[in-house]
Amino acid sequence: MNKEEKQLIIDDLSKRLDDNSVIYITDISDLDAAATSALRRQCFAKNIKLSVVKNTLLKKAMENVQGKDFTEMYEVLPGPTAVMLSDTGNVPAKLIKDFRKKNSRPLLKGAFVAESIYIGDEQLSSLVDIKSKDELIGEIVGLLQSPAKNVLSALTSSKSTIAGIVKTLSEKE
Repeated sequence: MNKEEKQLIIDDLSKRLDDNSVIYITDISDLDAAATSALRRQCFAKNIKLSVVKNTLLKKAMENVQGKDFTEMYEVLPGPTAVMLSDTGNVPAKLIKDFRKKNSRPLLKGAFVAESIYIGDEQLSSLVDIKSKDELIGEIVGLLQSPAKNVLSALTSSKSTIAGIVKTLSEKE
C-alpha cells in the first residue's frame, strides 16, 4: 500500500469517526471465517458498520478528528482491531454480549459513546445498560401518561360525581 492509498484510508476513517457518536473498538481475532461472517451479518442487521483496520491508520484518523478527544483510547489499539460504528449507544454492546454466548470474541477494547470513553471489556455491562434515545422517550411518555390514566379511571369508576372523584383520588394516594 503506497502513501496515497494510506492517506485515503485515513481520510475515510477520520470522516466516519467524526460522523458517528458511537464508536466501539473491538478485538475479533481468533474468530473463524464462519463466525466472522455471522458477526458481520448481525452487525448489518442492526445497522452497525463493522470494519477491520490497521492500528496505525486508525490512530492517525483519530488524531485528525476535530472536537473529539480519543487520546485515552490509544492505549487499547495494540493487537487486532475492528471498529464498530452505530447510531445507538447500547446496540453494539448488546450485540457483542449476545454473540459471545456462542463465541469467545469480540472483546471490547474501548468505546466512545456520547462524549464518554469506556476502556476494557469489563465495561461491556455498563454499555449494555445505557438507554437509547427511543427508550428514554418511551419512559417519559409512560410517566406523563400515568397521572392522566389515574384521573380517567377515577372519573369512570365514581360515576362522575365530584364527591366520588375526590374519594377515589384520596384512596389511590
